[in-house]
Amino acid sequence: MLQYSMPKRKSIKAPRKPTDPNVAAFNIVQQVTGQTTDKPVIDQDLVNKAIAEGKDPLAVLLGQRGGLKGGKARAKSMTPERRKEIASEAAKARWARNKKKAPSQKRR
Repeated sequence: MLQYSMPKRKSIKAPRKPTDPNVAAFNIVQQVTGQTTDKPVIDQDLVNKAIAEGKDPLAVLLGQRGGLKGGKARAKSMTPERRKEIASEAAKARWARNKKKAPSQKRR
């Protein structure tokens, strides 16, 4: 019995090849002669430093790209008054949302 399944999606899409043969030829010549204008995406010095420190290089690169710093770091940078303002605004928003969901009155 044959079983068919859907092909798996690629998580990373490959760059599209140019349809114009002149552009394709230009790109091939650029690659062969080493004249590509593409800059390296990965900072090799940063990766080597992460490996030397025993850290995951991918996590370090993601952190460099603006990864989440966490609520503790954010709270540490704020004054207590500002934290209190944000907390009270959040509580008001929660209570307003709950009032919309609650039934108006019970039937007897």
